Amino acid sequence: MKLKKKVFGLGAAALLALGLAACGNDDKNEGNTGSDEGTTGGTEESVGKSVDYKITGIDPGAGIMEAADRAIEDYELDDWTLTTGSGAAMTAALKKAYDKEEPIIVTGWTPHWKFAEFDLKYLEDPEGSFGGEEQIRTIGRLGLEDDLPEAHAILSNFNWSEEDMGEVMIAIQNGENEEVAAQNWIDANEDKVAEWTDGVDKVEGDKIKLAYVAWDSEIASHNVMKIVLEDMGYEVTLTQVEAGPLWTAVADGSADASLAAWLPITHETYADKFDGQFEELGINMEGVKIGLVVPTYMDITSIEDLKE
Repeated sequence: MKLKKKVFGLGAAALLALGLAACGNDDKNEGNTGSDEGTTGGTEESVGKSVDYKITGIDPGAGIMEAADRAIEDYELDDWTLTTGSGAAMTAALKKAYDKEEPIIVTGWTPHWKFAEFDLKYLEDPEGSFGGEEQIRTIGRLGLEDDLPEAHAILSNFNWSEEDMGEVMIAIQNGENEEVAAQNWIDANEDKVAEWTDGVDKVEGDKIKLAYVAWDSEIASHNVMKIVLEDMGYEVTLTQVEAGPLWTAVADGSADASLAAWLPITHETYADKFDGQFEELGINMEGVKIGLVVPTYMDITSIEDLKE
């Protein structure tokens, strides 16, 4: 269903002026008489129809997609569809809608550069389908500490803030090469990096493989860690996979570690499936979040609004 162009945040006088200036477009706007019908602030019919009853998601293996499916069930959104794609496709769709002030509902997570780029808000989740605040944790294969003790120590020490990560993500989003953005952050935060490597001896060409998902947050963290480990003498391979293969790789030892375990909700299924087959090395970021996200110009506040 092709979305009709919407006008947000305008008073009655402005709407009248637009109508007079648009002579010849009466057919297109037929039925818009100033009521809530057909706007994002109206009934379930208007919200649903305005987005074709569609929530724009990311790759099907992501834990946030499982949570979004659970939300559709919990809130009895029987007419709604969760579309799959990629993080890049989701943000492209968001930008396209945002630039035109059109309604859109996407799966979202924090930290992510889109919250700095656009005025967005999470929809309230009274049923708790998406859980509360989460953590990004570092996980490693069994035996990592014995085989690569220096890397194990660095990975265990690694932690940074949403603001730290945001600097790298925004630089990459603005066109900076991933490794250049990571190196620039490292150069500006030598004291923080020194805490990660404190008391750790350098090595000579030991190999290590890190697996990560194609989220902007994980692209940022893994490129930073790649350079940190290389500066300590490691040969680092970054492997980009979906969430399921990431956890499988760490569990079967084909990847040494990942900084991208979102717990306890997003990757709960994988953590339970591979319980006992990996080691948690530590929390590298606190206070992260997932949920359904809309532009602030949309006059809805809760997932419950989608069924009214």
